[in-house]
Amino acid sequence: MTTPTLDIRRPGPHVAEVWLNRPEVRNAFNDGVIAELTAAFRALGADPGLRAIVLGGHGKAFCAGADLTWMKAMAGYSWEQNRADAERLAEMLWTLYSCPLPVVGRVQGDCYAGGMGLAAVCDVLVASEAATFCLSEARLGLLPATIGPYVVRAMGEQAARRYFVTAERLGAARAAALGFVHEVTPPEELDAKVAEIVAALVANGPAAVKACKRLVQDVAGRPVDAALRADTARRIADIRASAEGRAGIQSFLAKESPPWTSRP
Repeated sequence: MTTPTLDIRRPGPHVAEVWLNRPEVRNAFNDGVIAELTAAFRALGADPGLRAIVLGGHGKAFCAGADLTWMKAMAGYSWEQNRADAERLAEMLWTLYSCPLPVVGRVQGDCYAGGMGLAAVCDVLVASEAATFCLSEARLGLLPATIGPYVVRAMGEQAARRYFVTAERLGAARAAALGFVHEVTPPEELDAKVAEIVAALVANGPAAVKACKRLVQDVAGRPVDAALRADTARRIADIRASAEGRAGIQSFLAKESPPWTSRP
């Protein structure tokens, strides 16, 4: 599945890696990258054998946002062309966010503008101590509109109120303090931490992991009313009665490994 701008790997039977592969432009994206990311995550999300996806970038930067050549072209776009272009970006972000599989982001360097959007749609985000983050759009007279819903969810409204308007840079430690980043590691330990999280994901029930991801997205921000209580009761009943749920409980009670785990 490797494309000219993406390096897609399968390091194990249940894991895929998607690498932004434009290090010469700090993995900045353009319309081609947007289309390829959309297609890649649609295909990987539908793969019944996969349980987790890692998203990273080759080179020194994770993603520096929009490609300068692409931005120059956009300067001459009409309003209709700009809207169509932005809608493709919005669709790409939604495809990653709504991917049924958990996505682990690996941020080793600069993560700016649209790159912050890519980071925000990941379910687990691991960053090197050397990584820097910036919502830089306001410096260019723009705004982080299409990435906004995901970044606000990831860092919270109060933090977004500041960093959207100031375009200040954030270190990895500060991003973690805001809740945007889950884990911060020394650069040499980044891959080991990502592998540790992926191993934890793969050890869990495949259907349960997908259901857990969907649960968070569906209940976040909703009032705990009768409809939500009924919905969550239905969900737990569904999974308890499923083949995976029954097998997991039986294995636990028998003190055996569940059937979805690898055995030597």
